[in-house]
Amino acid sequence: MREDLRQQYLQAMGIQVWEPRGPGAAIHGHTEADAADLQSVASNNEASQMTPPARKDVSHLDWEALREQVSGCAACELSQSRTHTVFGTGAHDAEILFIGEAPGADEDRQGEPFVGRAGKLLNEMLFAIGFQREQVYIANILKCRPPGNRDPRPEEVVCCEPYLKRQIELLNPRLVVALGRIAAQNLLKVDTTLARLRGHCHTYPEGRVPVVVTYHPAYLLRSPLEKRKVWEDLQLIHRKLNELKEN
Repeated sequence: MREDLRQQYLQAMGIQVWEPRGPGAAIHGHTEADAADLQSVASNNEASQMTPPARKDVSHLDWEALREQVSGCAACELSQSRTHTVFGTGAHDAEILFIGEAPGADEDRQGEPFVGRAGKLLNEMLFAIGFQREQVYIANILKCRPPGNRDPRPEEVVCCEPYLKRQIELLNPRLVVALGRIAAQNLLKVDTTLARLRGHCHTYPEGRVPVVVTYHPAYLLRSPLEKRKVWEDLQLIHRKLNELKEN
C-alpha cells in the first residue's frame, strides 16, 4: 500500500501516526515496534473491509454441476492449501443427512468425508440405527480442510454455506443429524452449547427440516465414555425418523 494512502487511512481511523527516529527509538512512549503494530492493525482492518470474492449462484445446479462448482471453488484462502475438496458422499435419495464440521487430513487426501478411525466409528453409529453408509448422505459445513484442523472461520463458513444449502435442497432429507458443536451451531445459527442442544429435536432454519445434534465421532475417539450419551442420541434419531415416516 502506498505510504500516503496508508497515512490517510490511519488518520481516518483516528490512529495517531508515529514517526520513528531510528531503530527501537521511543517516541512519545511508543517504540518503532509499536508503530509497526499500529500499521499492522490498520492493514488488517483494511483487509477485513475488502469485498470478498463474488459467490456464484448455485441454487439452480444439479448434483453433478454442484460438485464441479465445489471442486474449482476459490472463494476463500482454504483453496490454496487443500489437496482435494470434500463434496460429500452417499445416496441422493437418503432419508438422513449427517453433517460434520470440516474435512480432516485423511479426508483432504481422499476427497471423501469421514474416513479413517472417525469414519469407522460413524459407520458403527449408522449400523446401530439400521443403516449402511451407502444409505445415508454425509457432508460437512466446510468443503476444504482448515490447516492444522483448526476450527472453521466465520468467513469460510459463509463461503461454503450456499453449497451445503443446495445439497440439502437437492437431498430433501427427512432428518438432519449435526455431528459436533461447530456443525450444530453453524447449521442452526445459534451459539448454544452442545450439552444444551443434545436431547432435543431442532429445526433447520432454511428448510424446516428436523435436526438432531450429537457428538462428533472424532470427539468420541478422544472421550470414549461419552458413547453412552451418543446411544441416547441414536435412539432419539431412530424414534424421530419413525415418527416422520408415519406422518
